[in-house]
Amino acid sequence: MEVEVQTPGGLRRELHVTVAPERVEKAFNDQLRKIARRAKIPGFRPGKAPMKVVAKQYGAQARGEVINELLQSTYPEAVSKSGLQPAGHPEFELKGDGSDAALQYVAKIEVYPEIKLQGLDKLKVEQPQTEVTDEDVAKLVESLRTSRRTLEPVDRAAQAGDVCKIDFAGTLDGEAFDGGSGKDQELEVGSGRFLPDLENGVIGHSAGEEFSVDVSFPDDYQAENLQGKTAQFAVTLHSVTEPKLPEIDAEFLKAHNVDPELGEQGLSDKCREALGKESDKAIRSRLKSQVLDQLLEKNEIDVPESMIAQEIPRLRDEAAQRFNAMNLSAEQKEQMLPDELFRATAQRRVSLGLLIGEVIKAKEIKLDEEKVEKLLDETAADYEHPEQIKQYYRGNPQLMQGLHAIVMEEQVVESLLANAKLKTVPISLDDLLNPSAPAKPGAK
Repeated sequence: MEVEVQTPGGLRRELHVTVAPERVEKAFNDQLRKIARRAKIPGFRPGKAPMKVVAKQYGAQARGEVINELLQSTYPEAVSKSGLQPAGHPEFELKGDGSDAALQYVAKIEVYPEIKLQGLDKLKVEQPQTEVTDEDVAKLVESLRTSRRTLEPVDRAAQAGDVCKIDFAGTLDGEAFDGGSGKDQELEVGSGRFLPDLENGVIGHSAGEEFSVDVSFPDDYQAENLQGKTAQFAVTLHSVTEPKLPEIDAEFLKAHNVDPELGEQGLSDKCREALGKESDKAIRSRLKSQVLDQLLEKNEIDVPESMIAQEIPRLRDEAAQRFNAMNLSAEQKEQMLPDELFRATAQRRVSLGLLIGEVIKAKEIKLDEEKVEKLLDETAADYEHPEQIKQYYRGNPQLMQGLHAIVMEEQVVESLLANAKLKTVPISLDDLLNPSAPAKPGAK
């Protein structure tokens, strides 16, 4: 078998393969004999027809099957001879019509990029430094109480802190606009979920009233057509309720898995511990994000299109799962979530995967089985029967492979951090755990 490698450009390669006539002829005759044993040819018992007769009737079929089989069987040989490392599956192109004695074809592939890691000793990372304060603990306790609050109707005008149910319809210069209306919306005065003018506009009004409120949009509002504009909102106030928080009694403590004998202090201690864990997790996440971002910035590489194409469906499925759309067909998901939405993320994932793999090789990082067990324990701890979950994971190679990948990535980050220049940056716990996020559409 002859193999010639051509380079059209970038990561693309073409293997021009010629399979010797003798091999093709042997494969063709073997296939004809297989067909002859089961062929039903008029005038002959199965397996007794002369090969010339079989060839005349089934020759085209046999040659097609032989070509397909030889493509699959000779391609690995061709790759081995070429010394290339294909990324993804090949695209085959036959030369001629397939009737020649020799088989000639082109296998079009992409190869992995050659990576020479750079800048690993020049990483600069800001390490958040925070502490869990009494105020942070009190806010979490208050949040737990708020999550179990009750809403009691009041026979008075709305005031700050009340929860109102409203309909609203906004117009700009007399014309309605997208996202400017809502029915039976729950508005908590002072919560900041809606624009301030709308929230403050219900103050002083009682259930059953209909009124108009002028609402100014900020200059940086997400909808460009509303930036800096003032719209008129017609509001119908259906109800006014006052939130009532529960007492921190034995029932409340039991609901949060705190021994009632420990009282409020027991709840505070548990909240402090939980916030400490969340803080540690957020710090690790920020360090990891900075390290991986700089790894990408300092090592720009070509990425095989075939690998991006393989990653996009996985991202689409993840998005479909978040939207509860996994019951849709592949075609429906692709129509709802086109490839373009995921291309940049897919390219980043593939690039990082290749670079992380190269770091693992360069630094000879071995998987830490103790960290895998720790991660498995943490994962299982969120379930009612942790041991059953751990057994399920251990019996599922794909799930365990996912844990291995997470741990390996953490080990890579730790290795890179060891040589990074760290700068400690003080930050409040609230800013650490709640980075700014864009406003919700149709709201603030």
